[in-house]
Amino acid sequence: MPTIDKRQYAKAIKTGQKFFFKKVKKVSYKTYLNERLKQVDFHGKQTYPLYVQVTYERKTIFFKSYYFELFSKPRFGITLPDGTTKGPDLELAIRKEEEVIPFVIGKLGDGFSLEAFRKLYAYFSRDICEATEMEFVVYLYGFFEHRKLPSIAEAIKWGTQHIVAYNLMKEMEQTLDKTLYQELTAGAFKEAPPYVQLYGFMLHTKAWPELYLTAMEWYNMETVQTFKGYVEEHFPGLPSNILIGQVYNWPHYRRR
Repeated sequence: MPTIDKRQYAKAIKTGQKFFFKKVKKVSYKTYLNERLKQVDFHGKQTYPLYVQVTYERKTIFFKSYYFELFSKPRFGITLPDGTTKGPDLELAIRKEEEVIPFVIGKLGDGFSLEAFRKLYAYFSRDICEATEMEFVVYLYGFFEHRKLPSIAEAIKWGTQHIVAYNLMKEMEQTLDKTLYQELTAGAFKEAPPYVQLYGFMLHTKAWPELYLTAMEWYNMETVQTFKGYVEEHFPGLPSNILIGQVYNWPHYRRR
């Protein structure tokens, strides 16, 4: 079935209709609002959770959209002058699913199975800025804990659940003693993932609300080359090739 047009698309969002049923090779999939569940808050709006359905050889799997979960997070919301909060629209989550699902199906080719699809979907859909932030915060905690500053370490641990670690680093750059900050960043290069470089690169190349960088995007060599140029311009003291290798290692970082 063809993708519905923009008016139908908007209507589907408002009425909770199911949408985007497609077939690639022998695999059928669709995204839909799961009306069997309770509505949840999506940046001030109540909506049913977005789900994905994939069918292959008469077997079907259902799971919550990764992008619905991702874009629900506070870091994607912005505060307006009147005090209200604005977040991404559901259309963004749907569009991202429409990009990654056929990509994963194509990657699997003749070796397609629903189990393999779930694993590869989880890999390529992941926001690697978010994945590397987790381990970077672990590094920050250890850095200040080691220097007998446990209260700062705890503030970082709990505070970064509500604020973006990249913004915290920018303020540290302005407020910390220069020698201490240099020690912090030098240690990060050796012991932590290149989160600061990745997040800065993402901000440099994207605009709200699309503040993410997925593994699928990183898989594109053009993205890697652009990242290399960004690092060489903004972090001239760091070897770009090593940073690129560290980014490729993102699935092996620990999870909090």
